[in-house]
Amino acid sequence: MDLGQQFEGQGYVVLNKIFEKNEIDQITHIVDRIYGQWREENHHALVEQQLINMHSLTHPKYFADHSHERLQFFNLMASAKLTEALECMSGREIYFHNTQLFFNPYQNGKQPYWHRDLQYSPIDDAVQAAEQHNMLSLHARIPLVAEKGVELIPKSHIRWDTALERNVRFELNGHQNHESLPDSVLIELEPGDVLIFSAQMIHRGNYALNPVRKALDLCLGSPHPLVSGFLDAAGLPSDQELEQIDNHQWYTLAKCVSANTVANTIG
Repeated sequence: MDLGQQFEGQGYVVLNKIFEKNEIDQITHIVDRIYGQWREENHHALVEQQLINMHSLTHPKYFADHSHERLQFFNLMASAKLTEALECMSGREIYFHNTQLFFNPYQNGKQPYWHRDLQYSPIDDAVQAAEQHNMLSLHARIPLVAEKGVELIPKSHIRWDTALERNVRFELNGHQNHESLPDSVLIELEPGDVLIFSAQMIHRGNYALNPVRKALDLCLGSPHPLVSGFLDAAGLPSDQELEQIDNHQWYTLAKCVSANTVANTIG
């Protein structure tokens, strides 16, 4: 089964040894510095809200004194192996949307919760269901330490919730969003591997099995009106940086999407 067939059928693929050790070391160095700055700025929220992720790691505010690292970061993320694999897998033009870093909550008593990514947006659940087959929103998870960190419900990217899944996801009829769901798959990854999965399939993180969790997620996809408006142009390369990125197709398309969104908003 090729990558496209596996993703179409299951909603996820695992790409083994996409990144070399030296590439993971470079990514880790950059991510650790950014995460350290973010923790200092958000310590209260980190503790009080038991946060499990941060976003927008490519924002210029994290590179005020490290401008060379921003270009390096963009190049590392868009590695030739990964961009080629995604192109083969999806058969569509892929654009870069954002980045997230996932880590364990400050105190490890927080329960993991089942969700589809857009359920935390203002977009009505019925609209999400209706557009499910027209959307390609992806996470490319790059673990910086070994993890059993993502649990998925295979095939939930091509169908909407069962009655039980809906009750659990929205905590209806006495259910809680951390309950076990049938047919789930827990993914185990090593540094260098990449997990590609649909952001709109039912999934959750795992904290209990991972004493330390540090995973960089690239938010990628095919342009769609439901999500294009959430793209923050500040997280994209400048025109000057774009000229120095070897595999720049993700970022070039993202800048076009951003420009079109702005133009449509003004128009």
